[in-house]
Amino acid sequence: MNRWLPVVGGVSMNLALGSLYAWSVFVLPLEKEFGWTRAQTSWVFTIAVVVFAASFVLAGRIQDTRGPRICAAIGGTLAGAGFILSSMTSSLLFLYIAFGVIVGIGNGFGYSVPMPVASKWFPDKRGLVVGLMVGGYGAGSAIFGPVANSLIQSLGWRATFQILGVLFFVMGMIGTLLLKNPPPGYAPPGWTPKAHADTGAHNFSPGEMLRTPTFYALWLAYCLGTTAGLMTISQLVPFARSAGLSAAAATFAITVGAVGNAGGRILSGWLSDTLGRLTTLRVMVLASAVAMPALFIWRQNIGLFYLLVVAVYWCYGTQLSVFASTTADMYGTRYLGANYGLLFTAWGTAGILGPAIGARVYDATGDYQYAFYVAAGLACVALISLFVARGPGAEAFAVPATT
Repeated sequence: MNRWLPVVGGVSMNLALGSLYAWSVFVLPLEKEFGWTRAQTSWVFTIAVVVFAASFVLAGRIQDTRGPRICAAIGGTLAGAGFILSSMTSSLLFLYIAFGVIVGIGNGFGYSVPMPVASKWFPDKRGLVVGLMVGGYGAGSAIFGPVANSLIQSLGWRATFQILGVLFFVMGMIGTLLLKNPPPGYAPPGWTPKAHADTGAHNFSPGEMLRTPTFYALWLAYCLGTTAGLMTISQLVPFARSAGLSAAAATFAITVGAVGNAGGRILSGWLSDTLGRLTTLRVMVLASAVAMPALFIWRQNIGLFYLLVVAVYWCYGTQLSVFASTTADMYGTRYLGANYGLLFTAWGTAGILGPAIGARVYDATGDYQYAFYVAAGLACVALISLFVARGPGAEAFAVPATT
């Protein structure tokens, strides 16, 4: 099998799943029709992110033992079904279940597949190819955000949910057909493993990984480092409108952000192959700490606003790509689905923190100012945690099991 075909399948799957990042397009129409508050609608995205991360752990274990296709099929089916069911919304509880739970589970199962598959097919270009795979997820909102906004304007939000649901199911099935693991022991022709500053040779089981102190340093950094991005993603359109941008300009910010998100995943993934995973992460988390308050300060200058949205999303996308490659490097690929699933719970926790910070601050003050400053402070803590993490190889800091 041509090893680039699974990449095509992974990108197709993640493009569909990445529509989750276009959620903010639906916020204002739903609030207008039902009279819900910003905090209430923010919970839809929060539930989806938390369920996404929680189901990713289970899906990763299934992917490790049963192969990628069963998880991909479940993911594509549930993501499409959740969007279709969301079109029938008549209450918050129904929307929490349809979009938050069902779309969330679909994301958890679908997203669990491309990264382990890519890591096994491309040990020679792991950072780049994992970046390409997850870059599809970041690019999803660039494509479907404007599409969804246009459909909402012409057909309404209910029909938009239905059309997108059918499309995402088809794209998920394309991914299912193409995502396949390489034969056991596969290595690219002419490739020999090289020593790497962040790499360990041992395939750690989940239990062994949990006994390494660096896992917890990475978890804290992942959680606090992605909080800024998730806060911005969940509130982007309402935040842009509050800064005085028109509906069209605010929606275009989703496309602008998605370019940064996808670029960070792909190019920073490639860069980490050269500079090292931890170095790349440290630089991008530091940049996020600077970009967050700058985005609020210059929110009314449309040129700087778009530029800083790209920066925030770029730093966020980098983490989704490089933390995955870091897990493969440090802990091996045999149990990568389960191991990265455990680390990915940090992102799920950030999915609670980020939207909650943005929505609660806005509801309390009518402004997002302090939310952006808090997110920048959390990014600084993440940076410290990344300097605590040790990169010479997982064996060097593994803690033996007690007997």
